[in-house]
Amino acid sequence: MNIPFSKYQGTQNDFVIIDNRSGNKHLSEAQIEFICDRRKGIGADGLMLLGTSAGYDFSMTYYNANGKEGSMCGNGGRCLTQYAFDQGIKKDTYSFIAIDGPHESKIDAEGWVHLKMIDVKAVEKNIEGDVTFYVLNTGSPHYIEFVDNVNSVDVVGLGQMIRYNERFKAEGINVNFVQQEEGKLIVRTYERGVENETFSCGTGVTASALIAGIEKLGEQKINIETLGGKLAVSFNNRGDNIFDNIYLMGPGTFVFSGALDI
Repeated sequence: MNIPFSKYQGTQNDFVIIDNRSGNKHLSEAQIEFICDRRKGIGADGLMLLGTSAGYDFSMTYYNANGKEGSMCGNGGRCLTQYAFDQGIKKDTYSFIAIDGPHESKIDAEGWVHLKMIDVKAVEKNIEGDVTFYVLNTGSPHYIEFVDNVNSVDVVGLGQMIRYNERFKAEGINVNFVQQEEGKLIVRTYERGVENETFSCGTGVTASALIAGIEKLGEQKINIETLGGKLAVSFNNRGDNIFDNIYLMGPGTFVFSGALDI
């Protein structure tokens, strides 16, 4: 089976993308895991299929690097928007459907993709000993912990402990360590499904920004720095842990294309 593909990255969170608007491309869990393997395959944090859905410009199906279908991926949604544009689906504003529901997106004059995320209507605050953390879902479930120096944190070691602890191991959770600085957040993320730290996590930086702005009502915009580059999140804090008009903004960059022979 010969399949054309493209590789894109959003702040170095990278994806293999396949055009499946014909609906005839079917990959097994093992094949997807092989494609995403950085030694045996192409190498990627995930794989996406561009499909069709009535009433939308396209559909997004996302698979984690372990081959299993994943929850919403913010960096992936931006990359898929750019891919759709590059494949000839050229619109001022896109409407697409993903596993967590409908999304809107657009590409601005500077080439950044603005992706509308789902509304958030619940935030859980926890205090365990001297650790305060938050749990919320921005299309994927996230654990948010603020730290003094994010670069001194064992992101993989602590991330694994939290992701596989008694509370979270069944469903898994993405673990974010967040440092607040003047005018920006620095975020590092351990992602379930990849089971490692990634260079950037779109739903993770979105969750981090909401928690950073939880005490201030109204419209906000927060700049984010990840290992892979810069992002921004804008949102409206309505109070009572309710957020809407949430946008994740950043690049979706073409890397290379080729053909798979599986």
